[in-house]
Amino acid sequence: MYNIGMENQHIPVLMSEVLANLNPRPGEKYLDLTAGLGGHAKSILDVTLNYKESVLVDRDEFAIAHLKQKFKEGIEIINTDFYGAVLQLIECGKTFDIILADFGVSSPQLDNGERGFSFKNDGPLDMRMDRRQALTADEIVNHWSEKNLAEIFAKYGEEKPGHARLLAREIVHERPIKSTAELASIIASKSRHSSIHPATKIFQAIRIVVNDELTEIEKTLPLLPKLLNKDGRVGIITFHSLEDRLVKDFFREASSHGEESELRLVNKKPIEAAKPELVINPRSRSAKLRVAARN
Repeated sequence: MYNIGMENQHIPVLMSEVLANLNPRPGEKYLDLTAGLGGHAKSILDVTLNYKESVLVDRDEFAIAHLKQKFKEGIEIINTDFYGAVLQLIECGKTFDIILADFGVSSPQLDNGERGFSFKNDGPLDMRMDRRQALTADEIVNHWSEKNLAEIFAKYGEEKPGHARLLAREIVHERPIKSTAELASIIASKSRHSSIHPATKIFQAIRIVVNDELTEIEKTLPLLPKLLNKDGRVGIITFHSLEDRLVKDFFREASSHGEESELRLVNKKPIEAAKPELVINPRSRSAKLRVAARN
C-alpha cells in the first residue's frame, strides 16, 4: 500500500513545465488519465479548484486507494486503463479543458519490489499495472518461445536483433527463472556494461507487453480531441522513443490539415527536464512533454 513516505519520495516529472504549457485557470475541468499519486493533479487542481467536474484515472488499485485518501473534495476517480476510461467518458458526453497523461511507471511501482517492475529491488516477475489481469512477466519469461522473446526484445526493447536472440536463448536455457534479480543477472552475464544497466531495455520490453502499453496509447490518442473543449490543452509525458514517436506522429497528423485540423501544436519540439530537476530527480532524464490545443 502506498504511504506518506512513498509520496515524499515521489517527485512528479516536469511539474513546472506542465503548469506553464497547460496553463490551468480557475474553473477549468481537468482529466488526468494516469493520476498515480496525484502529484500533477494536485498542482493543477490547486489552480482550477474545480473538483466536481474533474476526473482522475489509474489502472493501479494502490494508486486509486491513495487518490481517494488524498482528494476528499468529491472528485470522480476511475479505476481502469486510460483507453477504457476515455471510451467511458466519451460515452457519457464529458469534455475537459485540460487533459494530462504521464506514460511512465510511477516511483512507488518501481521501488516496491513486490510489483516486479525493477531489477534494483528484487521481487517476483509480475510487472502488472493492473493486478486484476492474468498475464504477468513470469508467464512471458518462463513460458514464451525463444523466438517470441527475441522478437519483443528487439521490437520493444530496441535491442539489436543478434543480441536479442542471444538473450532469449540464454533465458530459455536458464528456466525456470524466479525473480527480477535472477533475470537481471542472466541478462547482465551476456551483455556489455554501459551507462545504463544491461537489463533496462529487456525489462522495458517485457513491461510493455505485459501491460499492452503501446497498443493502448495508439487506440487512445485519436480519441482525445473528442474529450477536449475548444482551446482545451492536452499534455502527454513519455519516457522512451517508442511512446514519444506515437505521440509526435499523432500530434503532427492532427495539426496538419490547416483550418480543418483538430489540434494545433503548443510546442513543436518536446520539452525536457531542466538541469535542476535532473539533479533532484534522475528519473526525469528521459521524460519528454508534448502539448497540443483543440481548435
